[in-house]
Amino acid sequence: MYPPRFRYEAPRSLDDALSLLAENDEAKILAGGQSLVPLLKLRFAQPEMLIDINNIPDLAFHREDADGVLHVGALCRHVDLERSTVLPGRHPTLAACAPLVADPIVRSRGTLVGSLCHSDPQGDWAAAMIALGGEVVARSRRGERRIPVESFSVGPFQNSLEHDEIAVGARVPAPRDVRHGAFLKLERRIGDFATAGLAVALEIAGDGRVTRAGIALTGVGATTLNATDAAEALVGGRLEPVTVERAAELAAGIAQPKSDHRGSSDFKRHVIASFTRRALSGFTAAVAA
Repeated sequence: MYPPRFRYEAPRSLDDALSLLAENDEAKILAGGQSLVPLLKLRFAQPEMLIDINNIPDLAFHREDADGVLHVGALCRHVDLERSTVLPGRHPTLAACAPLVADPIVRSRGTLVGSLCHSDPQGDWAAAMIALGGEVVARSRRGERRIPVESFSVGPFQNSLEHDEIAVGARVPAPRDVRHGAFLKLERRIGDFATAGLAVALEIAGDGRVTRAGIALTGVGATTLNATDAAEALVGGRLEPVTVERAAELAAGIAQPKSDHRGSSDFKRHVIASFTRRALSGFTAAVAA
């Protein structure tokens, strides 16, 4: 199937892109295209205009600022993050997630910001960003605003951008203590969507106390789920077996999976509990070392 006719624009500045978007309610933004192009071909998306932002300079980056905040531009590809020298050590949850996103072909063109905008309940980056307390940076001719990734998705394949806004980047707060992270994903084969997935981000002080925790689930709900109770059960104490088990129970308890060809709902909850134990036990060993 071929997509319907649409007007194609490739602006060379962000201001021009924002002007085009403000004047066309039915326009769509094209960055990596790994989600949008298949929707066009299947006619699930039928925009009147496609605004290709790949010619806009200064959007293909990821870097930390002087305060330790990580900034990711709208044209930063998955593969850039997979090969990053910035993420390991400082942002281990993202470093663990990057090589598990889709397959090498998709990673060569797709973008983190585009993945967040697609709001796929089985997407990977949203879970990692929620666990880290990340934000989407949106811009329009009215100005800029930052939207917590936790509230950015409002339903399957629906985000909270206004019609005249472009997601120009994402940001991750600087850690206050040593950051530990993991991203675990069960898939039938390489490149498949997550049957169930888990992102964990902890900050641990020098005495072994957890000072911040984030746990998010993918593939087991209508949107990416923030396991706040499971994370809060870890804060203030050390990673003892009893607290790890409690967090695993709470994380599995908020999962809302459906039984399908990938497995039963009970199986998917079991996977979430097992992944939580595995990730937290790995942090315990790292801290002890």
